[in-house]
Amino acid sequence: MQFLTLIYIDPERLTELPAEDYDRLMRGCFEKADALRDAGCLHASQQLQDPGTARTLRVREGVSRITDGPFAETREFLAGFNLIEAADIDAAMQIAHAFPWSQFGSIEVRPVRDMQAVRTQVGAD
Repeated sequence: MQFLTLIYIDPERLTELPAEDYDRLMRGCFEKADALRDAGCLHASQQLQDPGTARTLRVREGVSRITDGPFAETREFLAGFNLIEAADIDAAMQIAHAFPWSQFGSIEVRPVRDMQAVRTQVGAD
C-alpha cells in the first residue's frame, strides 16, 4: 500500500531551533530517506517552498479567484511530503515517526487511493 506523509511545520517552533541543530536533523532525514529508498519503501519526497510563494485557486459559480499564499489559516504550513510504501497504516506511522518534524509541527499520514480502480469505476479507462 502507498501512503503520503504530509509534513506540516510551525515556523515559530522551527525558528527557535539553532541552525546547527536544523542541519543535523536535515542530514538525518536525508539518511533515513536514502535508506527507505534503498529498501524500496520511499517512492518520492520533496520539500516545498515557503507558503508565501504559493497561490490558491478557487472557482465558485464559474468565477475564478486567485489569492496569494495558502488558503488555510493555520499556524502550521505544509513544508513537504514523502510518498512511501508500507504494509498498513500502522507501519506507515512507524516510518513517519522516524522523522523529527512532528516535534516542530505534525505529520499527517494518508493512504493513497488506487487511481486505476477509480478510473475503472467511473469508466475512464
